[in-house]
Amino acid sequence: MTTMTMRALLARASVAAGGLALALPAAAHPGHGTESGFVAGFLHPLGGLDHLLALLAVGLWSRQQRHGAVLAPTFLVLMALGASCAGGIDLPRLELSIAATVLLLGMLAAFALRLPPQLAVATVGGCAFLHGLAHGQELTGMASGAGFILASLLLMAAGAVPGERVRRMLGAAIGAAGLCLLALAG
Repeated sequence: MTTMTMRALLARASVAAGGLALALPAAAHPGHGTESGFVAGFLHPLGGLDHLLALLAVGLWSRQQRHGAVLAPTFLVLMALGASCAGGIDLPRLELSIAATVLLLGMLAAFALRLPPQLAVATVGGCAFLHGLAHGQELTGMASGAGFILASLLLMAAGAVPGERVRRMLGAAIGAAGLCLLALAG
């Protein structure tokens, strides 16, 4: 594939992701009510574009790291920790922070940046903790948490499937959606 063709594909993917970000609400955050039960928890990460994109980006980026197998479990554990802290930590502009994680994770995948393992884990862990804070304010009960963790794991696994070129294009599209989400949250 030529550089020009790759640029055209990245541009199209970015426009498509931006359109998706504008068309779908980022409704996976405070103010949208609480949910309980396994099914509610399972569907929760699928209902918020920002969470869906962040989870896919972690899967995409994990395939590009030397020790990428630790990133998905790290994300799950730190997200669960963030959810458990949700009642005690109130971050201002949480929506903005989460939109920034979508941009960051998308760009890491788009550029296939390889970081030292400790930095990759810290980056993914910090993003996961923020997402957990948002989810923890909405989901109640162990069944919700179990469904939420399973859906999150499946989304990250789906992100790890595509080949290198597709991973980079999807990463660019996720990063572009992150920019749109930042604009909407700002």
